[in-house]
Amino acid sequence: MKLDPFYLIVDSLAWIERLVPIGVKLVQLRIKDLDEASLRREIRASKAVCDRHGCQLIVNDYWRLAIDEDCDFVHLGQEDLAEADLRTIRRAGLKLGLSTHDDAELETALEAEPDYIALGPIYPTILKAMKWAPQGLDRVAVWKRRVGGLPLVAIGGLTVERIAGVFAQGAESAAVVTDITRNAHPEARALEWLAATAPWR
Repeated sequence: MKLDPFYLIVDSLAWIERLVPIGVKLVQLRIKDLDEASLRREIRASKAVCDRHGCQLIVNDYWRLAIDEDCDFVHLGQEDLAEADLRTIRRAGLKLGLSTHDDAELETALEAEPDYIALGPIYPTILKAMKWAPQGLDRVAVWKRRVGGLPLVAIGGLTVERIAGVFAQGAESAAVVTDITRNAHPEARALEWLAATAPWR
């Protein structure tokens, strides 16, 4: 399986409506603290936008809703993985991405036979408080050797200027949140990301 090298992560349908039409081909919808009915509406509408524009939608955490809404990709953190029914996820045909931050989490993730592994944070990140120190580029290369043929997603503190470094160490996809969503000109910044990742597409 091949992932697009530009992996956008956003927290609402509104962001998907803004950024997917300009050429984004891989987006994760990561919503926290919303009631189930609202979540379902956001997922359903986001999938419709992505379907229209040939973009792969990845639903974060809510694998049951992803199944209900006929999505085909879900991403789980380690806590969510511990509570998820992997058999049901696989039976529904969902592809699975998993987050990892240390050696123990990587072993747990590999046992689940995911479709890709994410490693982070590569650089300091302002998105949320992390108990893990920044991994650095050397760890990307180590992780890539350990995951073998699985796609490796780098995440955490990434900017357009840092893209080449993570790809040089073996990552196939670079995930970004705040470099776009907190940018004064998100559409323009997303276009910069699309242009910068084009050589790996």
